[in-house]
Amino acid sequence: MVDDLRSDDGLSGFDGHRDRVTRRSEREQPLADREVPLGHQESEARVLSPLVHAWLDGELPEASVRKGDTARDVEFWKHINVEVETRRHMRTPVYVETQIMNALPQTAPVVISPWWRREFVVRPTQALALAAALVVAAAAVTVTFMVTMR
Repeated sequence: MVDDLRSDDGLSGFDGHRDRVTRRSEREQPLADREVPLGHQESEARVLSPLVHAWLDGELPEASVRKGDTARDVEFWKHINVEVETRRHMRTPVYVETQIMNALPQTAPVVISPWWRREFVVRPTQALALAAALVVAAAAVTVTFMVTMR
């Protein structure tokens, strides 16, 4: 038996302890996602032939790979290449580009939060310069105070 120790079940053992919450039966629980086979499946996983890989890499001519059972793979990859070329040359229609450009604001955006609420970022060089300036100012005030007290 596995105990559920989550505090939202009321099993935490503190003041709000209640009786054990009963779980829904298996029939009431929602079904989990599962893989469903699609229609016709080949008996074994298809693996591209090394010849097709060599042709795709440009190492072999197409005629040497188009023989036998690799012809189907060659046709598939030729179709993919045709689709890629047509998609590569597609352009956004002018009216869509115009709509996008018209939707952009014509002025620079205004900062909504006041300056005292914005994030303040200090780089290390700025911090060192500020620390050196404070040391010099403190020394100057000390020297001035000592001179006036004599």
